[in-house]
Amino acid sequence: MELTYRKAQESDLKELVAMLANDPLGSKREDSASPLNQLYIDAFQAIDRDPNNQLLVVELAGGLVGMLQLTYIPYLSHTGSWRCLVEGVRVHENYRGSGFGEQIFQHAIGLAKDRGCKLVQLTSDKQRPDAIRFYEKLGFVASHEGFKLSL
Repeated sequence: MELTYRKAQESDLKELVAMLANDPLGSKREDSASPLNQLYIDAFQAIDRDPNNQLLVVELAGGLVGMLQLTYIPYLSHTGSWRCLVEGVRVHENYRGSGFGEQIFQHAIGLAKDRGCKLVQLTSDKQRPDAIRFYEKLGFVASHEGFKLSL
């Protein structure tokens, strides 16, 4: 069966948040309580209104198997090119190791090319060595040292 991709809907949020929370790091920072935390709804609505953001749901035979967010960013550097930032990538636990992650990224890279992006970038937590190996296998290079400041 073939994966299908669609724009996320607000009705998907509960399942998307559950997927984000379903790993060792996500379980510490996400809130999968019911009813859904209003902050997720507010964030979804902001993403949905922004033409430079795409929150995508990945389905197989109508069931959710993955998700990711793409943000398109214009830069003055690199001759005024656009970049695509990939965030919030998850493959449902029942489908990890199935090869779907690679298919999802090939789709995302295709969308970035279609938008005229010259670069696709992402970050991965250093506590996720399997994810880092996966991104390297796809051709991503750890060319920069990343920094974050929690506020």
